[in-house]
Amino acid sequence: MTGIRQDAWTKEEDELLAKVVLQYIREGNTQLEAFAEVGRRLSRTAAACGFRWNSCVRKQYKEDIELAKQERKRRKKEVAAIKESGGWAKVEAEGKQHLSWPDVLAFLQAEEQKAREARRAADENRALKNDMEQLQQMVTKLQMEKEALEKQLAAVQEEYKTLLAIMERARQMVADHEKPGPNEADGAGES
Repeated sequence: MTGIRQDAWTKEEDELLAKVVLQYIREGNTQLEAFAEVGRRLSRTAAACGFRWNSCVRKQYKEDIELAKQERKRRKKEVAAIKESGGWAKVEAEGKQHLSWPDVLAFLQAEEQKAREARRAADENRALKNDMEQLQQMVTKLQMEKEALEKQLAAVQEEYKTLLAIMERARQMVADHEKPGPNEADGAGES
């Protein structure tokens, strides 16, 4: 099995272990990941690196660990501020270019999410515009149908008035025909 050594730890190996673990803490990664990284570099197991850290090296770097944790919190706040403020350009303008890869990754993931939301909103906007255009076309068509029906109604009403006028004249003619004439009313005109 590669990566296994049985010899003692040197001062340089302890320093490398401390440097990598503190860097991982600052960047918001786990100590287990740091132990795996140091193990690869020193041809030791991650478990051996973890044991060495917890049994010997950690005690020598208590203040550095606290500072690394504070740095991690500060970076998380910066990333949150970047997400809220809307961008990397603001970070560059403020001169905060010391972000770690996890910070950059978090920023890029937030930007990707914004881009997905913008694409979704644009798609929704296009669909709503299409719906609106279809509704406008339907309104135009219905207005044309309404105008045609109003013309037909006006024509029918005109024909109805004409029919009523004709019927009134016919009634008048019948009434005039049934009325006795001036000679018929006296009865003297006949004999």
